Amino acid sequence: MYERLRHEVMSGHFAPWTRLAEERMARRLGVSRTPVREALARLEVEGLVERRDGSFMVTVPNLTELRDLYELRVVLELRGVARAIEDPSIRHDRAVLEAELCRWHDFRKNPPAPDPHFVVEDEKFHAALSAASGNPALTDALVSVNQKIRRVRMYDFLTADRIQSTIDEHIEIVEFVLAGELEQGYRALHAHVGESLEVVVRRAQEALTQMTLHTGQ
Repeated sequence: MYERLRHEVMSGHFAPWTRLAEERMARRLGVSRTPVREALARLEVEGLVERRDGSFMVTVPNLTELRDLYELRVVLELRGVARAIEDPSIRHDRAVLEAELCRWHDFRKNPPAPDPHFVVEDEKFHAALSAASGNPALTDALVSVNQKIRRVRMYDFLTADRIQSTIDEHIEIVEFVLAGELEQGYRALHAHVGESLEVVVRRAQEALTQMTLHTGQ
């Protein structure tokens, strides 16, 4: 039960500020209230839900937390390419990158409709790019950070132009890395995820605003 609810919270199944009523959730899941209550208690310890007005609700990061997480994301993203620039013996896994390039060319041919859950496809790209650089610990850290900001970042993808720019930028980044043009790839990735703290803060604030507007709060 805990794993299922955790996945639902992390994947944006519940809109922010939705009341997670134990009885209603128990009926939906076909269980008693006890395992639901226990799962919510564990999620509260992890900071994923909080008690408000006598009920559990999905936690919404504040701008300071988002800024810090976005800044950490930028550092982790860039490190995968930077380590290959610094050490010529490091080679990106071409098979991983070629598969990812093919996937994003398919998206370019058939662009998906705007959808907050497109963030999952975006995360897969960044995890693959990191994994291709050969440092599993770096990739694990990046995946963890992206999961923490997913509930806000998913509202980046509400317009067709945002979907299209993401597709184009991902293709450009991978093509640079596959061509061995790592400095250009690094710059393209840096522009994609945020070239300065000011950009990072702006993106975090815009995403938080979009989430609030989308949920009608």
